[in-house]
Amino acid sequence: MNPEETIVSLFEQWSGTRCMEYQSLHANGSNRLYWRMHGLTGQQCIAAYNEDVRENEAFFYYCRALRDRGIHVPELYSVSDDHKYYLQQDLGDVTLFSHLSDHRKAGGGFDAGMLTLYKQVLADLAQMQVAGRDMDFTHAYPRSDFDRQSIQWDLNYFKYYFLKLTHTPFDEELLERDFSLLTDYLLEADCGFFLYRDFQARNIMLYENTPYYIDFQGGRRGAAQYDVASLLYSARSEIPEVIRQELLEYYIQCLANRYPIDTKVFRQQFHAYVRIRIMQTLGAYGFRGLLEKKEQFISSIPLALHNLRIVTENQPLPIALPHLEQVWRTLAERSISPEPPAAEGLTVEVGSFSYKKGLPQDTSGNGGGFIFDCRALPNPGRYPEYLNYTGKDRPVIEFLQDAPAVKYFLNAAKQMVGPSVKRYLERNFTHLSVYFGCTGGQHRSVYCAERLAEWLSENFDCHVVLIHREQQ
Repeated sequence: MNPEETIVSLFEQWSGTRCMEYQSLHANGSNRLYWRMHGLTGQQCIAAYNEDVRENEAFFYYCRALRDRGIHVPELYSVSDDHKYYLQQDLGDVTLFSHLSDHRKAGGGFDAGMLTLYKQVLADLAQMQVAGRDMDFTHAYPRSDFDRQSIQWDLNYFKYYFLKLTHTPFDEELLERDFSLLTDYLLEADCGFFLYRDFQARNIMLYENTPYYIDFQGGRRGAAQYDVASLLYSARSEIPEVIRQELLEYYIQCLANRYPIDTKVFRQQFHAYVRIRIMQTLGAYGFRGLLEKKEQFISSIPLALHNLRIVTENQPLPIALPHLEQVWRTLAERSISPEPPAAEGLTVEVGSFSYKKGLPQDTSGNGGGFIFDCRALPNPGRYPEYLNYTGKDRPVIEFLQDAPAVKYFLNAAKQMVGPSVKRYLERNFTHLSVYFGCTGGQHRSVYCAERLAEWLSENFDCHVVLIHREQQ
C-alpha cells in the first residue's frame, strides 16, 4: 500500500468508522509527512509517516513520558506495526509563532497579554526540564545526551554550512581550539535536565487557550540553558532585548523554585548557550537556505545575525575565545545576501547521504555528478559499539580504514573523480558534485566523503565543500 492507503487503514482501525476526508499538511523543514484525518462520525486526528523508526520510537516514548508528568503534549492514538505510521491528537493550526505574527499585524506586540503567555510557556518549560530528569534516555535519538559529540556536530554544522558557504574567513586550527574551549565550558553546566532540543515558537501549539508542545523527538539529557536560549533567541520571533531579559529572570525563578541552581552561574552559562544555539541556527539556515535555496531560511539569516550582534556586544563570556570572537564580530558586521558570493574557480561538493531518504538534489543548476554506493562495504552500523558514532569518529575510522574492501573502493573512486576534476579545471568549469550513499548516511558514506575531500584538497587547486546530509 502507498502511504495514503496505509494511514486511511490505520485511521479506520483506530476510529472504528470510515475515513471521509484527509488532507496533506505542510511539514516545514521536516522530512516527515503529515495528514489531517476526518471520520464519518466526527473523529479527527493528525496522521504522520516517517521512515526513520528510531526517531519515531523516541517520539512515542517522550509523548507518553511527558503526558505522565503532566506536560501538555498531543495524545498518541495509534501506531502501525512497523512503527513508521502513527496517529496523534489534532491540536489545530495556531502556533505560538503564528499567534505572535497575527498579534503584531493587528498592532499588538509584546504587550501584557503576550508577556503572560510567554511566561506560561517558560513555567511549563521549567516543569518539563525538571520532571524529565528521571526519564530513560536510552530511548533518545540520535544520542542520549547533549554531550561533547553533539556540541561538535552543531559547531561543524555552523562551520561547514554557514562559514564556508558564506566564505567567511577563519583559521581552521584557531577556530577548532576555541570550539574545544567553548565545549569544555558548556559542559561545566548541570547537564542532567530534559533538553527539548528545538524549543521554539513554531513547536508550541495554542489549543483551547493552552500551550501544547510538539516536535520533541530530538530530546535528550542536557543543560537547561539551551532550551530557554532557543525560545528567547528564535530569530523570526524578534523578541525585544528588554523583554528577553525580563522573561529570562522569570524563567530562572521558575526553575529555581523546582530545582536548586546557582542563579549567578546559570546566567553566565546561559550566555554561552545562546551562542551555541545561534551558531546551530545559522548552520541550519545555511543548509536549508543557501544550499537548498529555501527562501524562508534565507530571509531569516539577517535576523539571526542581529541576535548574534546583540549577544556579542552585551553578553561577555568568562572565558577567552579570541578567534571565535573575531569570527562572530565579522559576521555581526556583515550583511549576508541571499546568494553568497561564488568561489573563484572550481567548487567540488563532496557529501554523504542515506538511500532511505532519497538521492541528493543538485543545487548548482548543472545536473549530474558522481554518486557512489557504499552499501556493499563492511558496515560498522551492524555492531552495537558503533551505533552512536559516525564516520568522523575515531572508532569508526579505525574500523573502516583497516578494511581492504574500503581501500579498494576509495581508490577506484579517486581514479574516476580525479580525471574529471583535472578536466573541469582545464575547462574553467565551476561545479562538480561527488556523493557517497549508504543505508543510514552515518558511517560508511561519511567516512568515504571525508577521505575523498581530504584527497581533493591535497591534490587539486579547487574549493571543496563537505555536506553530510543526514548529520544535520
